[in-house]
Amino acid sequence: MKTKFLDIEKELIRRCIQGDQKSQKQLYEHYAAAMYGVSRRIIADEVLAEDAMQEAFITAFQKLEQFKGEVVFGAWLKRIVIRKSIDLLRKEKKLQVELENDHIIEETSMDYKAIDVQQLKSGIEALPAQYKLMINLYYFEGYCHEELTSLLGISHQNSRTLLSRAKSKLKTILNEMQYGRSIG
Repeated sequence: MKTKFLDIEKELIRRCIQGDQKSQKQLYEHYAAAMYGVSRRIIADEVLAEDAMQEAFITAFQKLEQFKGEVVFGAWLKRIVIRKSIDLLRKEKKLQVELENDHIIEETSMDYKAIDVQQLKSGIEALPAQYKLMINLYYFEGYCHEELTSLLGISHQNSRTLLSRAKSKLKTILNEMQYGRSIG
C-alpha cells in the first residue's frame, strides 16, 4: 500500500515539474493539513502559520526539480515549512535566538504523570517564541543539536542551553498550571 502511494506521489511530482496545476493541487491537498500543523507548532499566530505554510508550498513547487527523492516528499517539504516558519518569525521580530548569559536554570523534578496532553500543549503555547521553537524542533520534529545549529545559525552550546532553558521554563509553567505555584 505504501509503495503504491509513493509511486503515485512520484508521478504527481513529475507532473508538477511539468507545470500541471491539478497535480500541484493534489500534492497541496494531501500535505496542507500536516504542514500547517508543523508551522503552527512553531508560530503561535494562526494567520502567520498559514502564511509560512503557503510560502513553503510556493518555494517547494518552484524548486521541485531539486527534489531528488532521497527522502520522502513530505520530509523534504517539512524542512521547507520549518525554515519558512523560522524566517517569518525572524521577520516579524518574534524570535531572537540569542543568549543573555550562560546561566542554565537547574531542573526540578515534578510529577509528570498528572499532566494531560492539553496541559502540555497549553504549556508549550505559553513559552516565549525561542523556547517554543526549541521544544517543537527538538522533541516533536526530531531535530538533533547539530541540525538545530545549522537551521538556526547558533552554536552547539547555545542550542543545548536554549533547550535546557526551554525545558526548565516549561516545567515552571506546567507546575504553575498544576499546583498554582512556581518551582525553583
